[in-house]
Amino acid sequence: MRLLLVRHGQTPSNLKHLLDTEAPGPALTPLGQEQAAALPQALAAERIDALYASTLVRTQLTAGPLAAATRLEIQVRDGIRELAAGDLEMRGDGDSAALYLSTAFAWAEGDADRRMPGGENGVEALGRFDAVVADAVESGAETVVMVSHGAMIRTWVAARAANVDVAYASSHPLGNTGVVVLSGSPDQGWQALLWEEHPLGPEGNFPEGTGPAGEAAPSR
Repeated sequence: MRLLLVRHGQTPSNLKHLLDTEAPGPALTPLGQEQAAALPQALAAERIDALYASTLVRTQLTAGPLAAATRLEIQVRDGIRELAAGDLEMRGDGDSAALYLSTAFAWAEGDADRRMPGGENGVEALGRFDAVVADAVESGAETVVMVSHGAMIRTWVAARAANVDVAYASSHPLGNTGVVVLSGSPDQGWQALLWEEHPLGPEGNFPEGTGPAGEAAPSR
């Protein structure tokens, strides 16, 4: 299966650098709306069979223009929502952001029993995303778009893609509406093909730097 993981468009909480992870969450800024409107053209070369979004409003608003262009129903799934911030919810200080991301990337490195303060652990977080991906594979869809969230996408890809490690994922935030493209299956494993516009080879040979689709913002 070809799996396209898309980060949502910009939100007011992105501008304030807040750990805003609870449902329903904020809507998109005017720029976020423009980013969402640009997605159909950005993904025009893809023959999309299924479109998913999380239970947070920002992902469904981001998926809306793509749903209209492809005439696909948005399948809303709680499993691909953002990593729950727990006690760190709505904090915007650097220490909280660092703790949030270091916990998430520890899960990707194998410490899945570690728990976000007051929140979920890696077994729960990665497991719920895995379940939605497995459902998509079982549906028979060949190309699937999932509009999700920055920390969730980076953590899941670092944990599941054979050619992406935590060092790369942790140092390359996804911009709003940034896309990671993977190929594979839960049984055979996953290979990342593209991180935003950067191609990725079997050994993880990314060019240095990032080029977000839309304005860069903290990965939340």
